[in-house]
Amino acid sequence: MAEGDNNSAYQLASETASLEEHLQGWGEVILLTDKVLRWERAWFPLALMSVVSFSFLMIYYLDPSVLSGVSCLVMFLCLADYLVPALAPRIFGSNKWTTEQQQRFHEICSNLVKSRRRIVGWWKRLFSLKEEKPKMYFMTMLFTLAVVAWIGQQVHNLFLTYLIVSFLLLFPGLNQHGIITKYIGMAKREINKLLKHKEKKNE
Repeated sequence: MAEGDNNSAYQLASETASLEEHLQGWGEVILLTDKVLRWERAWFPLALMSVVSFSFLMIYYLDPSVLSGVSCLVMFLCLADYLVPALAPRIFGSNKWTTEQQQRFHEICSNLVKSRRRIVGWWKRLFSLKEEKPKMYFMTMLFTLAVVAWIGQQVHNLFLTYLIVSFLLLFPGLNQHGIITKYIGMAKREINKLLKHKEKKNE
């Protein structure tokens, strides 16, 4: 068991080091993005939502076709992949990293590797469920996809995408400031109160 844990830790460290090397040119941009997503300043959430809202308003106004939208997105990513590593050191001075910055960059890369592992793990469990309990797998998939299709039919696809993107971008800050934990705790307390009240009525 200990040997397996050591191998897993070694593999995690190896994958993290590889990702750090791969993203080194994006280091300062990643650190700045991390600060914004974690709301290190009070005005960051407002700035974040303003950028997201403006972007979606432009998409709504221009109303590009799917092909045009995908082409523009890929073109933007290609330009960023080319320009950011070249310009970031000149703008931010990446050669002057502090120990704290290096440690935070390491933590971000480690979290990205762990998230990728979780996604792969969920994917594998899904296929394991398909092999072990095919009926449950197909019923679950059909129900889930039907619910998603119904939601997509009720809500405009661009607005739905806006809500999803906004939630994903706000989630790190909400989690960092304990807002999610606070409301989950409140929901649990309310559910417990309802259950206790129901038990008293049954008595």
